[in-house]
Amino acid sequence: MSESKLDPENTLYLDLKNGRVVIELFPKLAPLHVDQIKTLVRRGFYDGTPFHRVIEGFMAQGGDPTGTGTGGSDLDNIRAEFSNDAKFTRGTCGMARSAHPNSANSQFFIMFEPAPHLNGQYTIWGQVVEGMDFVDAIKRGSGGSGTVNDPDKIVKVQVAADAG
Repeated sequence: MSESKLDPENTLYLDLKNGRVVIELFPKLAPLHVDQIKTLVRRGFYDGTPFHRVIEGFMAQGGDPTGTGTGGSDLDNIRAEFSNDAKFTRGTCGMARSAHPNSANSQFFIMFEPAPHLNGQYTIWGQVVEGMDFVDAIKRGSGGSGTVNDPDKIVKVQVAADAG
């Protein structure tokens, strides 16, 4: 989809060290998640946070200011907004959570490849529409856990409507 056809209020600019990733948000599919992400983005919460877990052929996970995979924001957790119709494909943005379905807070992931086993298990809140090559360039972790030593960080995230 062309960036010019996207709703600026429901588009994110995710700036990485190699360039800008444009993400279309899905407020009809996951209104609570989109609201939480936009609130955090507008606070500058994600700026400088690491992609702490990155697994080749699977996904890149970020949004934890501690970089440990256990941190979140000061906002309340969000209840699950699973969809039976939405599918985890390349570039899908999903919300990370603990084993409890209603535990999503600030952590998210971007898919490198389709992952049908996640369908209906995790909330989908957006889709990369431009700059997936910059996502592909995120430093990978080691071992099965995907933990990254000296991880790549998000430079800045903006709601397109706020970008100057």
